[in-house]
Amino acid sequence: MNALSEQILSDLRGLLSEMSDGGSVGPSVYDTAQALRFHGNVAGRQDAYAWLIAQQQADGGWGSADFPLFRHAPTWAALLALQRDPVPGAADAVQAATQFLQRQPDPYAHAVPEDAPIGAELILPQFCGEAASLLGGLALPRHPALLPLRQARLVKLGAVAMLPSGHPLLHSWEAWGTSPTTACPDDDGSIGISPAATAAWRAHAMTRGRTPQIWRVDAYLEMASRATRSGIEGVVPNVWPINVFEPCWSLYTLHLAGLFAHPALAEAVRVIVAQLDARLGVRGLGPALHFAADADDTAVALCVLHLAGRAPAVDALRSFEIGELFVTFPGERNASVSTNIHALHALRLLGKPAAGTSAYVEANRNPHGLWDNEKWHVSWLYPTAHAVAALAQGKPQWRDERALSALLQAQRDDGGWGAGRASTFEETAYALFALHVMDWSEEATERRRIAQVVARALEWMLARHAAHALPQTPLWIGKELYCPTRVVRVAELAGLWLAHRWGRRVLAEGAGAAP
Repeated sequence: MNALSEQILSDLRGLLSEMSDGGSVGPSVYDTAQALRFHGNVAGRQDAYAWLIAQQQADGGWGSADFPLFRHAPTWAALLALQRDPVPGAADAVQAATQFLQRQPDPYAHAVPEDAPIGAELILPQFCGEAASLLGGLALPRHPALLPLRQARLVKLGAVAMLPSGHPLLHSWEAWGTSPTTACPDDDGSIGISPAATAAWRAHAMTRGRTPQIWRVDAYLEMASRATRSGIEGVVPNVWPINVFEPCWSLYTLHLAGLFAHPALAEAVRVIVAQLDARLGVRGLGPALHFAADADDTAVALCVLHLAGRAPAVDALRSFEIGELFVTFPGERNASVSTNIHALHALRLLGKPAAGTSAYVEANRNPHGLWDNEKWHVSWLYPTAHAVAALAQGKPQWRDERALSALLQAQRDDGGWGAGRASTFEETAYALFALHVMDWSEEATERRRIAQVVARALEWMLARHAAHALPQTPLWIGKELYCPTRVVRVAELAGLWLAHRWGRRVLAEGAGAAP
């Protein structure tokens, strides 16, 4: 075997074997700022404050300028954290952030975008209210379209004395919770697998003298901080743990690259499959063991278990079916395209009828034949790669000339793909997963064209590949954009392996061959 292929497989084995620690997630500006606000001890968090200030962009905001919809929550949170605590550099950062918010168009002035961040209707109006009292009458965005949604949520929450552990609304507890009696830490010590919500609950519990569970909460926040691999105490991720989502998506990605059954990964895959099989119950699975089940994680788990030769029951997924759609969580504001893509893939793998879901997936394309209306990932390449795999499942002659043409045309001059201003390794891997499926049903001429495109992508990836490197670009939608580090790294390595094997096969068999 080629040395690069061996290295990739070794790295993948290592990543899969590490997936028993709760998950690896990159650091979050929003959650770190919120945790700092609720911590109350500036002296013990100087490094975290310095990290927060260092993340500010040149235009005064936080978050990627490529995706402006996801900059408000981290910018408001950082501004309010630094406004409260006079650490070195804070005053300049606050001034720049204030000017940034004054310049930014309000994306919630008239309506709520389909891909709005998680909890925006609760979080952003609360920030506006706090800023109004702290910053006076500055002309800052007020997000009026979110106000009725927030009010409706608060009315619903007001009728419940305590939400059960792991309820989805606990994930944004920091934006609505005032009494620690409305929530209880789960077995990991978290409130809704959210460091921000957990830090807020801790602060309220301390002021009320409710301290018996504080040690568990402190342990959770410490473990969550470690999951960022930043090495800075107090820097935390956007969500943690992800001990179901991380292994599920990683094995699903191996399937997309044709690596699921590779002998070199068999033992690591077997261990994860056994865990998922034991954990899958009648209600399905959520992103973490102690969080509410959802259709997305349940569907991907069903895919993985079926691919591993298990016989999972489809009943858990059907419980999320409303009409011809699958809702990610009951009561969500709008359906997720990728959740329905994963449900379709699971149903087809299991040999179940899925005409309505298939029609929904087909209908949710853009005019170019691609999928770009997604609420869990900011890049169109993610749902497109998964949709192609789901639609082609069980249909050997499936072809989609429109999507193939658009995907090939979207390759950048440098050889990569990306929804922002630059190509990313993760998104380039998704493009390759889609091309891998499409290549099998194309004629020789088109396959040669695809092979040339893959060769350019491989050249781009090889120039940027480094063993054991950690991905940095946040593209996944939470309360802000975040990066589930191992999930993304598995995708990057699987994409590189696929492109490398593709190239070697083309050289061996002639242009147009596929891996």
